[in-house]
Amino acid sequence: MSSIITGEAVVLELRPASFGARAVSLMIDVLAQILLIIGVIVAVGNTIGGSFDPALTQALVLVLVVLVLVVIPVTVETVTRGKSLGRLAMGLRIVRDDGGSIRFRHAFIRGMLAVLEIYLLVGSLAFLVAVFNERSKRLGDLLAGTYSMHERVVVKTRTRAVLPPSLQDWIRTADVAQLPDALTRRISQFIGQASRLTPSARAGLAVDLATEASAFVFPTPPAGTLPEDFLNAIVSERRDRDYARLMKQRERTSRTAEQLHKLPFSS
Repeated sequence: MSSIITGEAVVLELRPASFGARAVSLMIDVLAQILLIIGVIVAVGNTIGGSFDPALTQALVLVLVVLVLVVIPVTVETVTRGKSLGRLAMGLRIVRDDGGSIRFRHAFIRGMLAVLEIYLLVGSLAFLVAVFNERSKRLGDLLAGTYSMHERVVVKTRTRAVLPPSLQDWIRTADVAQLPDALTRRISQFIGQASRLTPSARAGLAVDLATEASAFVFPTPPAGTLPEDFLNAIVSERRDRDYARLMKQRERTSRTAEQLHKLPFSS
């Protein structure tokens, strides 16, 4: 994950594409271009009837190669702002180093250098350059100031704290206001990720956090309360109380605003 700071001082977290993802995307694009070249040759051959002059054949092949390997990829990248068939399949997009959309200049530089590093040198130069930089850039990306990023990122669902029924009576009278905000965030993160932890790590973290939190919660929970149930109870109650307090504050602000609007204006 790389961070980019915009002109408004906003930090953007962008995920550069891995070398493997870029390689698969490139293979899809190359395969599509080969099939397109074969299809056009067959279509032209059937149309003309096979009566090709050698000079005309060479000219047609040159035009076709330039069209398929340079003109079409550059045009597609420019119009789609960094997409191609392979990148669409892999969920990738070419962006500038500052995270912005690429323009014709970037696509043209990448397209021209792709002829050298991918087709003439069979991808060897692109492989060597991409291996030795953290964003898996090829030579065209380095000169154009671009890189490939993951556009589709899987968002993992987080588990919310839920009040155990056995602790409802106790938590109503418990004082959780002294619980530090930093500790509350750590407990919330633990609850959200608990299902992905190993049983031993989950139990150990629950005990450590419960021991740390018990110094700020009065009275102590009933005997025999499980550490994870205790954590769920205090976090859910803290969340509900904070929400109720914010709603009351919002209502008071709304009432004050209504009263101000009703006051007569003096000339």
